[in-house]
Amino acid sequence: MTLRVLCRLDEIPDPGSKGFDFREGDDLRSVFVVRTGSEVRAYENSCPHTEGPLDWVPDQFLTREKDMILCATHGALFRIEDGHCLSGPCVGENLTPLAVSIESGAVAVEL
Repeated sequence: MTLRVLCRLDEIPDPGSKGFDFREGDDLRSVFVVRTGSEVRAYENSCPHTEGPLDWVPDQFLTREKDMILCATHGALFRIEDGHCLSGPCVGENLTPLAVSIESGAVAVEL
């Protein structure tokens, strides 16, 4: 596993989300993080229904109320805490979580 620093915690709105695209070898990786207070969760940016990205607008992964993750393509709703789909065409499925940590104010994920 490789630890990859994404950004500083204060660069993510509270509550809010931020997406990141980068190369990992020959693969393009797309991930996003969601912040609620001091809690940060990270997921692959891939809807379990179509494997397409969840955001249409960069960094907008949450509902207007900022209480759920939203797939902009299908309207599927996922819990922030565990990425479990509660509504939409992929009910019962889950987003792919990534191990995330905050070290010296920097948000990092394990890939």
